[in-house]
Amino acid sequence: MPRVTLALVGAGLRGLTYARHARDTGAGEVVAVAEPDPVRRAAAGREFGVPAHRLYTGWEELAGRERLADAAVVATQDRLHTAPAVRLAGLGYHLLLEKPMATEEREATAVAEAAERAGIMLAVCHVLRYTPYTRALKSLLDSGRIGRLTSVEHLEPVGWWHQAHSFVRGNWGRSDTSAPMLLTKACHDVDWLVHLVGSTPRRVSSFGSLSHFRADAAPAGAAERCLDCSVEADCPYSAKRLYLGCLGDADSEFWPLSAVTDTFTEEGVERALRTGPYGRCVYACDNDVVDHQVVAMEFADGATCSFTMSAFTPMGHRRTRLHGTHGFAEGDGTSIRLVDFRTGAESVVDPEITAGASAADGHGGGDEALVDAFLDAVATGDASALASDAAASLASHRVVWAAERARRTGEVVTVGS
Repeated sequence: MPRVTLALVGAGLRGLTYARHARDTGAGEVVAVAEPDPVRRAAAGREFGVPAHRLYTGWEELAGRERLADAAVVATQDRLHTAPAVRLAGLGYHLLLEKPMATEEREATAVAEAAERAGIMLAVCHVLRYTPYTRALKSLLDSGRIGRLTSVEHLEPVGWWHQAHSFVRGNWGRSDTSAPMLLTKACHDVDWLVHLVGSTPRRVSSFGSLSHFRADAAPAGAAERCLDCSVEADCPYSAKRLYLGCLGDADSEFWPLSAVTDTFTEEGVERALRTGPYGRCVYACDNDVVDHQVVAMEFADGATCSFTMSAFTPMGHRRTRLHGTHGFAEGDGTSIRLVDFRTGAESVVDPEITAGASAADGHGGGDEALVDAFLDAVATGDASALASDAAASLASHRVVWAAERARRTGEVVTVGS
């Protein structure tokens, strides 16, 4: 197949992850970079061999030219997805768009409409749809191995240190500068559950709050920064322990440490913790997103689903239990245990997962499989390689917005109302 040319819009963690895999497989080639940060822009240009005249200070500069690549990877900050996606779709770029589609429903609708109007392929990065584990579980359900699905229990274990890194100290700590956590973190899971069940729920309810990462939970003696704190050594959220502990490990230096500093030395890390946001006490930040939330869903056929997202866990693969009329299945992100009610027999399905659950590990193989599918779809002009399209992504995002409305109001919300 011909090599797919790519414009990289946003050269942060997620954009680089997708672009590097495209390059490493030989199926894609980065021919332009749009990134406002001059250090990141220059580094991406060097890494991908992009000439200086194809390095742009932002998506607006890129979009001011005629289309110069087959597709664009749009991996800007969450609130900056809509304008580049709409404009680049209009220029004829196929789009690999980092989740969420947008932070508001009207903007996500505009993105979907722009893709349809332009006749381009749009793949939102719902990477969980693409893992070998998901394919095995979806095949099991669709084949009727456990009969008719009646209920689902699903847990997203965010991880105590990941919550502190991304959703307290980091870019996603405030809903007014990013979005509610259910959208920024868990639209993955809501989309995945919709994919498994095969339909969107008709009603949702939700409860959750910021219960711990706030000033009134601070231990006695806590300081505003971990480097100055007399109780830091006993705190599970110690920035000093977390980030200095990343040194010497390539995966951990790529993430989460690269968000903190680009100087991977003890002096560089301590300097960043002294002056930057990641050195702040978790009880003295400006965060307001929830640290735990539960969503209940009811589907048209009467099936139900309970989804729990919690910071207070080890970080790892999602865990799911599926209750059917003829059997039961439970999965831990790497294997699936089956119980057949008709025979009492138990078996294990092993999709041979080799990747870990985190962003540094490629989300269980989902990152790579998504990029492979997108490049294949663009190269062949056949969108069937993609596990979702703009309409499907918009539908699952609408479930998230309905659930967040239910959490805020305490109401049971009809999806689409």
